[in-house]
Amino acid sequence: MATKLTKNNSLLEQLQNKIYNYHNHVDYLEIRLEQSESTTISFSGLQLNTINSHFSLAGSIRACHKGGWSFVTFNNISELSNRIEEAISYAYLIGKENTQLAPIEPIQDYVAVKFGRDPRDISLEEKRQLIETYNQLLLHFDPRIQTTNVSYRDRFAITYFVNSIGSCIAQERLDVNSKFRAIACGVGSLVKQGIKYISSRTDYHTLCDIDNQVIGAAEQAIRQLEAKPVKGGQYTVLLDPHLAGVFIHEAFGHLSEADSIYENPHMEELLKLGKPIGTEKLNVIDDATIDCLSGSIKYDDEGVPGQRKYLIKNGVLTTRLHNRETSGKMREAPTGNARAINAMYPPIVRMTNTAIETGDRPVEEMIKDIDRGVYAIGSIGGQTNGEMFTFAAAEGYMIRNGKIAEAVSDVTLTGNVFQTLKDIEAIGNDFTYSSGSCGKAGQAPLPVSIGSPHLMIKNVVVGGH
Repeated sequence: MATKLTKNNSLLEQLQNKIYNYHNHVDYLEIRLEQSESTTISFSGLQLNTINSHFSLAGSIRACHKGGWSFVTFNNISELSNRIEEAISYAYLIGKENTQLAPIEPIQDYVAVKFGRDPRDISLEEKRQLIETYNQLLLHFDPRIQTTNVSYRDRFAITYFVNSIGSCIAQERLDVNSKFRAIACGVGSLVKQGIKYISSRTDYHTLCDIDNQVIGAAEQAIRQLEAKPVKGGQYTVLLDPHLAGVFIHEAFGHLSEADSIYENPHMEELLKLGKPIGTEKLNVIDDATIDCLSGSIKYDDEGVPGQRKYLIKNGVLTTRLHNRETSGKMREAPTGNARAINAMYPPIVRMTNTAIETGDRPVEEMIKDIDRGVYAIGSIGGQTNGEMFTFAAAEGYMIRNGKIAEAVSDVTLTGNVFQTLKDIEAIGNDFTYSSGSCGKAGQAPLPVSIGSPHLMIKNVVVGGH
């Protein structure tokens, strides 16, 4: 078995020496270097598409001079001096103004993974057999399941970060995840799908003995195959925690990322701190500090500690998400939200674990309060355009006279995020976090988590037939 990655003190010392040699040449300088090892396995139907293991070492340098940023990558440590000099020269070409970075304290720390079962101790063949078994479960669940897409990935990385203010941080990270998609075909050209996603930050065993969860993807596809399309119209809608979490992440969370605000007067006015933005019972957080969630980080990719902060408190906009530059330019406190998918990309403002806090209404009471509505469950995609959003639910049920009624399909929800936040009528007393991934500015997939209780929202436009 290959030697496992472990902390490399000599490498860290080498990076510190390079920063020391060049730190006076620009206003700010940083080096990120990442060592990683990963495994990927995927099936499409009966076909094994991918099976590989990968080791890599790659890094990047960012330099800032008079407000001008440069970004240079490298994959050979022997080239580091040349690459630093390139980054500095590029920053000199770009910089024309003042560098405005929020001040932070230098940090020296090593962050280790708390392992359950380390996937690096499992053979590639054993992983393949496990994923193939789950794939076969889906394929043989029902004759109407025509094909599948099943994937597995584990990745362990150590990222070394040093900068010109004196920070020296090494962080380990493990991600283990699988995605199970079952595709069902019905009469004519009718096609429906079901999806389940399982992940862990610490333990390969999370993916063992999960037959019932995997089969849930096939069950979801078959239920939707048998459901009738929902009749389009305006309804009171009950969102399950997963779809409510997707909504708050996609429709609101991205708007709260300050790099899309500080040079956009329209968005600055819409998202002015202290402005009532939703119902008074609404509280939205972005929390990087929860142990073992997909979006949790001790330090972001600029060396700022991860934090728990309220984006909305009692319906009022209270915080925006920042990197050091946006917080410096907007004169707001750093929030620890500069993130990159790996060391070959520059950190940009990204969410961590974004959620609506628990309310006080039992789900059963909310259902009883709805005479005619739609219960929307899960998500199979959607899009946002500024203030407007459209999401497709994975499943749906009509609610009639306070009771769950027949299953419906093709449930899409459309609206204006600010009006929708004000139209929230009840927030459930339950709560669930779900793991996911996020894309922005060509950087995907970035691990995040979304969370929410059930939400009851009035006057939602539901598309259908």
